[in-house]
Amino acid sequence: MALTDAQIKALKPEASRYLVSDGRGLSLDVLPSGKMSWLFRYRLNASYEKVILGRYPDLTLKGARAKRDDLASQVADGKSPAQEIKKAKAGSTSNPTVREFGERYFQEQVVRNWKKPAHIRRYLDNEIYPTLGDKLLKEITALDVQAIVYRKRDNGRIAAAMQLRGVMKQMFDYAIEVQQVTMNPAAMVATRYIGKARKRSRVLTPQEIRLYLHTIYQGNIRRQFKLALHALLLTLVRKSELLQARWQHVDFDAGEWLIPEENAKTGKPHIVYLSTQVAAMFQELKALAGESELVLPGRNSIRKPFAANALNKALEGLTFDMDPLTIHDLRRTGATLLTEKGFNRDVIEKALSHEKQGIRAVYILAEYAAERKKMLQWWADYVDAIVNESKAIVGNFGGAA
Repeated sequence: MALTDAQIKALKPEASRYLVSDGRGLSLDVLPSGKMSWLFRYRLNASYEKVILGRYPDLTLKGARAKRDDLASQVADGKSPAQEIKKAKAGSTSNPTVREFGERYFQEQVVRNWKKPAHIRRYLDNEIYPTLGDKLLKEITALDVQAIVYRKRDNGRIAAAMQLRGVMKQMFDYAIEVQQVTMNPAAMVATRYIGKARKRSRVLTPQEIRLYLHTIYQGNIRRQFKLALHALLLTLVRKSELLQARWQHVDFDAGEWLIPEENAKTGKPHIVYLSTQVAAMFQELKALAGESELVLPGRNSIRKPFAANALNKALEGLTFDMDPLTIHDLRRTGATLLTEKGFNRDVIEKALSHEKQGIRAVYILAEYAAERKKMLQWWADYVDAIVNESKAIVGNFGGAA
């Protein structure tokens, strides 16, 4: 049975160490001292092996699962994570590739020092390795780094480009420390030419909401992505919360979707009240998911969700006849327009699952269930009315695109 953060926090040390399983090879090793570490155990070529992923709570439950899934993919490809890590730690390769050293850097620095290493894992797997992974580390030039950073910059992802450059700089800093290279090519890519990451304030107008929905439903992207990009606008949830959603947490009879604490950015459970429109979308997503426990199972496995950047890439692949937008702009749009329509600020903040600050956090504890249900249904109806003004067809939720 899968663990929860609450169950982990309730674990007590015993006279002898013991393991608590989270499933699919991931276990928590509880020592008599009270220290706890994550283990991934697997079978390869008729032999059992194990890898220590990191110490809890430095490596969170969510982070351990992400690392487990990554290593499980390596095992499925016939690779031994234990042997790869052993080689990296021993420095057995004096001339590593970017991928080989990247794994050493991740294990020795990121897992140990970052509480939430998932974003670094994504940059390695999705941005750095596909382009530079097979090249020798010492042969990487500033132009190599610049090419992948500028590509993201030119797609309008300034903040992400800056973060990608930062990950590469940190990796090469460590490579210099362990004497694998003598210079840092990422440090030679000046941030002033990437751009200045600005705090976003993009809010779609009603006319742009109509164009947004019309474009995604007419676009050449997966049906699941169309429904997901629509549902994100209507529910005001974070992208990661929808990508990790499971059917066991969706109650169609009650019209509720529970985001458990392990999937919530705030670390606290959150209930999303489903409008009739979103409930219809979820019904179609359930049919598309087949036997998967996930609301949005990935392309290659019903047990793993789509990659964290899959929806971003789907959105980037569409051509909108308006200023560029990001997925997070949808939350800001809903919050702004609902405020303008006179809805209570605290109800909106609760629907957004925002953490309250200061004195309001002490005194305003209400869940606002009835108000949130009414507001989210009003918002879905309002968006429908916007779309219908232009007679744009957004699709029959019971059929294929």
